[in-house]
Amino acid sequence: MNISFLFGGIARALSTPQYRNYWAGNGISTTGRWAHRVAVGWLTWELTESEAWLGIVAFADLFPTVVIPIFSGVIADRIGYVRLMRYTVLGAAAVAALFAGLVALGRIDIYLVVALSALIGTLEAGSGPARISVVHVLVPRSELAAAIALNTATFNLARMIGPAIAGGLIIWTNVATAIAFNAASYVIFLAILLHLREMPNPRDGEVRANMAREIWEAVRYIIDHPGVRIIMVLIVATALLIRPVIELLPGFAVEVFNRGPGGLSTLLSSMGLGAAASGLWLARRGDTRGLTRLVVWSFLITALALFAFAVTNIFWLGVGLIIAVGYFLLIGGISSQSLVQNVVAPQLRARVLSLYLVASFGLPSLGALVIGWIASLAGLQVTFAVAVVIAVLIWLWARPIASAQANDLERID
Repeated sequence: MNISFLFGGIARALSTPQYRNYWAGNGISTTGRWAHRVAVGWLTWELTESEAWLGIVAFADLFPTVVIPIFSGVIADRIGYVRLMRYTVLGAAAVAALFAGLVALGRIDIYLVVALSALIGTLEAGSGPARISVVHVLVPRSELAAAIALNTATFNLARMIGPAIAGGLIIWTNVATAIAFNAASYVIFLAILLHLREMPNPRDGEVRANMAREIWEAVRYIIDHPGVRIIMVLIVATALLIRPVIELLPGFAVEVFNRGPGGLSTLLSSMGLGAAASGLWLARRGDTRGLTRLVVWSFLITALALFAFAVTNIFWLGVGLIIAVGYFLLIGGISSQSLVQNVVAPQLRARVLSLYLVASFGLPSLGALVIGWIASLAGLQVTFAVAVVIAVLIWLWARPIASAQANDLERID
């Protein structure tokens, strides 16, 4: 029994040295980033003992994801994915090292925490389109689905491992060491990027338009391509109607299940477990064929699982249902990204994927804001039940359209 039989698409994707090195460096960097977030959150609490400041620091770190990728996607298409990642990772390493040094020397205050968090969040957001676009040129097209799924599974594993490392470092050393761990993870990733060969730029020799026009070219591409358009519709619907449950899980833990922080931790960990499992399954599956069907049906199953989660008051049933939500939510997300990457024109790839990033990771904050406000008036359970009904109506409209585009979205010639 060979290793390819056991691990399927994972083994085939990792058999490509360039991708294998990139995957390892990106995974180390992502682990460091999650450790950094936990360490900065703890530092914020030590400095202020204020929930409001915790929210401000988190906003400073995450808000750049809503805006920056739109512009960095244009830059990535202009100068190349690897070059942009080198610049942003070098900058992030420098900021993290400065952050750790200021904490170690006792020269930090909450205003510097906000400023440095915004800066490192901006650099991370700036590398986002390049990080996901580069996978397409590191592996053969036939292994693209496996490589994207493996990257996403690794992200979710890092989300569990990074905080554990940060907790240990804070307990046994101090916060500065946990932040320095992130700086070291960036340095490792940068060393790998410096040995990664430059990828051919499909836009070499092209006369550049202004940035706004180049962004509009990506928007027009999505509108004019029927397959990409329907995939993006489902992504936006997921972001606004389903994905906000993650941000509102604290409300479910307290108001619906009458649990405290332990209950919230169980719900979050369970959702992460489902997400990691689906990522590994898709990576082992490693085939673009059938992904359109997975996108369509995972959207419906996620919605139905969320409906059941929203209406139950039984905690352990809710845990099982949130595992299902995490599992099928990520199947839809990974499959959608794989299909978009599979068909998008090379000269537009980073720009189109930057819009994908904004829809997937930026719009949920808007969805959480709106759904949270409605829930404050109507209650969480009723609000999410209505959101799911709307999602199912969208699915009924979108299913035949997406199915008709499957051959084009899944072609590997």
